[in-house]
Amino acid sequence: MSFRASALGFAYGLYDATFELPPSGFVTIAGPNGAGKSTLLGILAGLRHPYRGECQYRGVEIRRWRRHEFARKVAFLPQSVKLEFPFSAEQVVFMGRAPYADGWFESQEDHAAVARAMATTDTLAFAARDFRSLSGGEKQRVILASALAQEPETLLLDEPTTFLDLKHQLAMYRLLAVLAKRMLIVAVTHDLNLTLRFSDRAIVMEDGRIAAQGSPVEALAPSLIDRVFGVHTELRDGWLVYD
Repeated sequence: MSFRASALGFAYGLYDATFELPPSGFVTIAGPNGAGKSTLLGILAGLRHPYRGECQYRGVEIRRWRRHEFARKVAFLPQSVKLEFPFSAEQVVFMGRAPYADGWFESQEDHAAVARAMATTDTLAFAARDFRSLSGGEKQRVILASALAQEPETLLLDEPTTFLDLKHQLAMYRLLAVLAKRMLIVAVTHDLNLTLRFSDRAIVMEDGRIAAQGSPVEALAPSLIDRVFGVHTELRDGWLVYD
């Protein structure tokens, strides 16, 4: 297992969460606003302290990991990133190599990792452009490339498609599904149909507690959606249809 949590809680927004996550695969965390999704993801990212209960990564309690070493294993993408200075897209991706920095200059390994990450996210074409001039979809791909440049084992994303149109939402989830074949992807999302279509496992949050977890079809049963989200749905041909 990668993450293992038992009776995990936080001062606000999370209570008695118990779960295990595999070393690879695509896991989505869904739920209404204020359900505890981002709080849970923040604990997994090592950004929320102190938490109650247990939360281990690779058998070591998260609070005991050295930040430098943990950052080489786990990459975190917030909902949005604002940069006020004129960094190029490539320079932003190089920021992902910070956990490996041991001097003033980038190494050959850094350059190779950045090139691979930008090729994977199809961002090489605008490597020299000012990050601030990019479209929302292009920025999201550059930030994803920055995380991939860390060469992590696990990638945590907080609503990665918030500012994207439908075309780019689908493109992002298709890419994440491919990456999940070799690493663990955990993404907070509001889109239940994207969860059904692309994820291997779903966790549904309600009022700071885990309401359901399992395969997407199991966790997103129409009866549970009706209770948790207050919306009546039907499952037709693998898609949720809303009344």
